[in-house]
Amino acid sequence: MIDHVGFAVSDAERSGEFYDLLLGAIGFSRLATIPAAENGSGGTAHGYGRDGDACFWIGDKEQVGQGTHIAFRVENRAMVQAFHAAGLAAGGTDQGAPGLRPHYGPTYYAAFILDPDGLNIEAVCHRTEEPSAVT
Repeated sequence: MIDHVGFAVSDAERSGEFYDLLLGAIGFSRLATIPAAENGSGGTAHGYGRDGDACFWIGDKEQVGQGTHIAFRVENRAMVQAFHAAGLAAGGTDQGAPGLRPHYGPTYYAAFILDPDGLNIEAVCHRTEEPSAVT
């Protein structure tokens, strides 16, 4: 299942105002804003969705065209680890080892791989798991 998709924009605030109106027309709203000072990326990100699920993100930390991102939601943290290992074995580039990302959420466990064209592909598990259940 796709968890979320993200695109780079040149100005997060300007694009945020645009997407507030555009996506509002289909029942989405801005659910989250992560300022550059909090996420350490050098840019601001806005998340849109409904029912508390931000599935569409825009951000200005990368140049337009470089920020294409898709995240696949998986059932457990072991699958995140398997995804990362398989990506490296297939020739991908490590963009973030498996681990918790508390700045995205308290149970946000993810790994990131750049594909051969440099696209950022992620696997994420939102479930809480005991540390002993994860190898």
